[in-house]
Amino acid sequence: MRFFHLADLHIGKQLHQYSMKKEQEDILNKIVRKAQEEKPDAIVIAGDIYDKSVPSAEAVHLFDKFLTDITELTPEIAVLLISGNHDSPERLNYASEILSKHQVYISGMPPQTEEEHLKKIVLKDEYGAVNFYLMPFIKPFYVRNLWQDDGGVTYEEAMRRILEREEIDEKERNVLVAHQFFVASGEKPETSESEMAVVGGIDEVDIRVLLPFTYAALGHIHRPQKIGKPYYRYSGTPLKYSISEEKHYKSITCVELKEAGSEPVITEIPLEPLRDVRVLRGSLEEVLAQATTENKDDFLSITITDEMEPYQFNERLKEVYSHILEIRVDNTRTRTILTEAEEDFKVKTPLEICMQFFVEMQGREMTEEEEAIVKEVLNEGGLES
Repeated sequence: MRFFHLADLHIGKQLHQYSMKKEQEDILNKIVRKAQEEKPDAIVIAGDIYDKSVPSAEAVHLFDKFLTDITELTPEIAVLLISGNHDSPERLNYASEILSKHQVYISGMPPQTEEEHLKKIVLKDEYGAVNFYLMPFIKPFYVRNLWQDDGGVTYEEAMRRILEREEIDEKERNVLVAHQFFVASGEKPETSESEMAVVGGIDEVDIRVLLPFTYAALGHIHRPQKIGKPYYRYSGTPLKYSISEEKHYKSITCVELKEAGSEPVITEIPLEPLRDVRVLRGSLEEVLAQATTENKDDFLSITITDEMEPYQFNERLKEVYSHILEIRVDNTRTRTILTEAEEDFKVKTPLEICMQFFVEMQGREMTEEEEAIVKEVLNEGGLES
């Protein structure tokens, strides 16, 4: 059994002010061509199909074309996909019954009642059955109706309970498709700026819940990587969606399952973007000299380091490079300004901050009586004035 593992397509996404429609259309077409060449038995997409819960008609059309192109390939390829935290489960579930007749299996909603279970898709090869369990993105309150003591259930506990209900036979070959933030004994995956972070780590799920599975096809983290075990993997995004991903290697994760008890064979099929995301740094002339026919249309973050800021450097850069995300200046003057700002911020006491805010709002200084009231409030709140 061979299948492609993809995730986090984020169709409809913009990179700063630029639409990525052309880039996404290009990369989806390349995935279709790779499927035509490699002939996998299935394509698994682990959530965040769209970038917004209410995708544009343009984004829906783009994904519809991708699914249509895949289903027209021969031999037939099954497509299994789940909703991520960016998707609307209800919208993604639309027409799922009809699509399943064309081997497109969608799970947008986790189980809602005691009678419901995870969608389980069974595909077969020469070694027998491979059980794919589709676990859409969940928050504990999504599945609170499955048990009585819903108060204080964590993300990890919710997922563990859902999986225990499935009574998974660990002697068989089982694949979980999930979109969550997994950790390995506290070790977190490497993240990037384009992901949605949850303060305090309350969404973390330990990989111990994945023990019944031969392979875990994970989505949510945009950098391709394993988490804990080689066969618990984030495939990453097919495109770079932030400047912090400049050095990321984007690919299709290809997984081959052999007989039960053997570890999956995992390979990466490179994906080349229509435009790369790059960081340029140097003097204006050095940055301009790096432009070539092949790279001048890339998405660029540019830092100019000239001590004397060149005349109209923004305009000169935009004449050469077509997709500039940001232009920064890093020299003695800008570093001094930043240092002074940091020092000003560090020395301000809670009282000083309140007094500054008062001046900005009222246009005058506090009276002695007003200052005394603020000091009293700060002291009662445990803050030194």
